[in-house]
Amino acid sequence: MIRFILLQNRQGKTRLAKYYVPFEESEKHKVEYEVHRLVVNRDPKFTNFVEFRTHKVIYRRYAGLFFSLCVDITDNELAYLECIHLFVEILDHFFSNVCELDLVFNFHKMNSFLLGSSKKLVRRQ
Repeated sequence: MIRFILLQNRQGKTRLAKYYVPFEESEKHKVEYEVHRLVVNRDPKFTNFVEFRTHKVIYRRYAGLFFSLCVDITDNELAYLECIHLFVEILDHFFSNVCELDLVFNFHKMNSFLLGSSKKLVRRQ
């Protein structure tokens, strides 16, 4: 099960955070700081999986952004790496060569990707 998704730049600024389990606001900031410290200081020759508290963080760096997922310790890491890659491909297709500024200025579109659209599509005939 996914606990949270974080998109952070190299400086540690969180560009997008989606939590699927409840956290207090102070705990969210603490988690974001700890996850960033874990992934940014990690040598690229190591795997993209790291233990975090009682869970596992799976991350991938694309250009200057880190895409991080916190999942249960028993979940399949490679499946989540594929999910991250698919998410980046979707963003790349949607924004035509996505960059960090696309995420900043189109936050509402990013949120709809993660939440799913609650509106029904109406097909015109």
